[in-house]
Amino acid sequence: MDYRAIGGGVCAARGFLASGIHCGVRKNAEKPDLALIYSQAPCAAAGVFTKNRVKAAPVLLDMELLKAGRARAVAVNSGNANACALDDMENAGRMCRAAAAALGLAPGEVLVGSTGVIGQRLNIEAIEAGLPKAASALSAEGSDAAARAIMTTDTVKKELAVELDIDGKAVRLGAIAKGSGMIHPNMGTMLCYATTDCAISPAMLRKALLEAVSVSFNRVSVDGDTSTNDSCIILANGLAGNRPIDAEGEAYRLFAGALTGVFTELARMVAADGEGATHLITCRVEGAENEEKAVRLAKSIINSPLTKAAVFGRDANWGRVLCAMGYSGAEFNPELVDIDFASAAGRVAVCEKGRGLAFDEALAKSVLAEKEVVIEARLNEGPASAVCWGCDLTYDYVRINGDYRT
Repeated sequence: MDYRAIGGGVCAARGFLASGIHCGVRKNAEKPDLALIYSQAPCAAAGVFTKNRVKAAPVLLDMELLKAGRARAVAVNSGNANACALDDMENAGRMCRAAAAALGLAPGEVLVGSTGVIGQRLNIEAIEAGLPKAASALSAEGSDAAARAIMTTDTVKKELAVELDIDGKAVRLGAIAKGSGMIHPNMGTMLCYATTDCAISPAMLRKALLEAVSVSFNRVSVDGDTSTNDSCIILANGLAGNRPIDAEGEAYRLFAGALTGVFTELARMVAADGEGATHLITCRVEGAENEEKAVRLAKSIINSPLTKAAVFGRDANWGRVLCAMGYSGAEFNPELVDIDFASAAGRVAVCEKGRGLAFDEALAKSVLAEKEVVIEARLNEGPASAVCWGCDLTYDYVRINGDYRT
């Protein structure tokens, strides 16, 4: 690993400030609902967004703004998705202009994000009144407040930062994320905002972002629902002073590797914090003919409601795993498949060459009692592998989503 963990989140990188306040979008004044991230220097910028054909207004606005590859700030509200709602595009624009005015920037330098209930008009007036307060609250210690301000049904904040050496310079990279339900990215409600002081061109920044997302957030599923608002945005202001990365090479490899590491850990946090979840499920498919097939099979397993329910009940019902593989659409020979369950409590082989094995039920139950459970499926047909992350399906998932709007 070519990087090391540090504190600071999105404020770890030089020149970045953040804040999180309550402005009134959410009724509960105890919960912050407006986050602001700002760079004191111009930035290269890139983003990837939901593949849902129904896209929230902030997503559509950001997609247009990022065509220029530049931005200096992001304003994000929780409590309302500003999706499929009255005046949604107008209000996304008003949010952008209000943030720009509060920061002394041009509107084209500010991106926006929203998360929460779909279909209800955004209280843009509260956001417009709150943005000057959020700008006044900006600080180098503001990442924690910003991370909490973008949370909805999340039970824990998701924040991370690392440092690495590029060209003899200490380069820092940090991110915050939110996500608990309606998580099924193929960028998959999930938001992630990353900042770095690395000097890198917009084209190479976008390339690194796409590579990192493809093996991290795009391999997470909580409930099979792809949100209207999924966004992953990164800003790079170059204040680390490294030689600008404008082509592939060792410097690019180091940066892309660190970004992938940060996103992978955040993806695991999102999966572990699935609505009502009690287990993080890590599914590893090995011995596949190619990586695409391995990913398809692993995603099918973590998306299987019956498999998720079995993990919740600590029931080593491996037949549900093989069944989920069978309807994935991937071609494989079931008579070559081996399946194990593993965790910190040990490992139990439950299936060999497509047939059940006699195994210790007590050991299996203890393996499945751990917070992280690994489902390992070996196809025994080739060299490729893939890992995806999900969570169990509990009674609380239905309770949380049964009255989410009301």
